[in-house]
Amino acid sequence: MPAYIACVSEELTIKTPGRGLHEITSRVVAAVQESGISDGLCTVFIQHTSASLIIQENADPSAMRDLERWMDQHVPDGTGFEHTHEGPDDMPSHIRCAITATSLGIPVVEGGLVLGTWQGIYLWEHRHAPHTRRVVVHVG
Repeated sequence: MPAYIACVSEELTIKTPGRGLHEITSRVVAAVQESGISDGLCTVFIQHTSASLIIQENADPSAMRDLERWMDQHVPDGTGFEHTHEGPDDMPSHIRCAITATSLGIPVVEGGLVLGTWQGIYLWEHRHAPHTRRVVVHVG
């Protein structure tokens, strides 16, 4: 008889103040702990096309500033795109999302995320205006 594998999903609501990197590690850790699953995989998925997810250093804030500066230089706002229905950051936000990630897979061992010492999970808001973002945490 096959073993029963439990899966638990939780939707997080994240309010962003606008463009930038916003650490959500503690929210994802809490969802994993609440799942009661000791060993498996945690998938974190953002349900948007103008914001993304990354795992990055969370010890030195200069790493975040450097990432944002790099992105601003390589994907600037208002550079003659056709898709501008929501303003000059509309298409650049989609490009920023396309070159980062909409989902992350993180192992769960003994009830905890297996992140490295300096790793944190970030929601990267690519729009200037504040938004409410939905992030699904699925543990199984």
